[in-house]
Amino acid sequence: MNKGIGFNRSIFLPWLDAAAELRLRSDNLAAMREGLQVIVGRDLHGVDAIRKTVDVLVNIWLKSEAVHAGLHADALQILPSLPSTQRVWLHYGLTLLYYPFFRQCAAVLGQYGRLGNTLTRQAVKDRLASELGHLGSHNRAAERVIASLVNWGLLGHNAENHQYIPKIQFLTADNLNLEVWLFSCALSAHPADELPFADLLRLPELFPFKFTVTIDQLRKNSRLTIQRQGSWDMIRLKE
Repeated sequence: MNKGIGFNRSIFLPWLDAAAELRLRSDNLAAMREGLQVIVGRDLHGVDAIRKTVDVLVNIWLKSEAVHAGLHADALQILPSLPSTQRVWLHYGLTLLYYPFFRQCAAVLGQYGRLGNTLTRQAVKDRLASELGHLGSHNRAAERVIASLVNWGLLGHNAENHQYIPKIQFLTADNLNLEVWLFSCALSAHPADELPFADLLRLPELFPFKFTVTIDQLRKNSRLTIQRQGSWDMIRLKE
């Protein structure tokens, strides 16, 4: 199965916070699932709905380790000292790592937002269809991503006219390690092996985040390789 299409539930921020806390305590899959079933079950009804939601949470906060063990470990190291208001940086980065479709959908939202445009769910679906083809699973997954980002506070929603407003550079952090970590997740998730620093700063899928990190600060990070190619500083994530 294309795990990008596996983002098949709307995921709420308190559930992600709970998943992160459970992952800090243990890497035991059964224990994590059991804890999340209790927490999610307070808000959802139906065995299938709870199971599918727990699947997504476990993929983000446990199984993302298989995608990039180093970045997963870094998230666990950063988490305990991070203010609760900034945990969404970690949730977002791990979701980028595990779900390619999440990145593609977020990129479409960012492209609209940086043009100053509002958008509808249908506009997002149409753009994704032009890039990925017409599949009903894409439409359903796009709706789940949009609903999740509204809950995370990264998309404004005008229910009256069914329009959404991407919140450009809405989130800031006072933690350069967190900024570099999210950059690294975006690089890992991106189809290109390397990106110019200027392009990395402007990746549309990172639309909600404001970055202050400089190229010289990135050079100090052990997970990144930076090479000068002509007038470009090209950034690559080390294997």
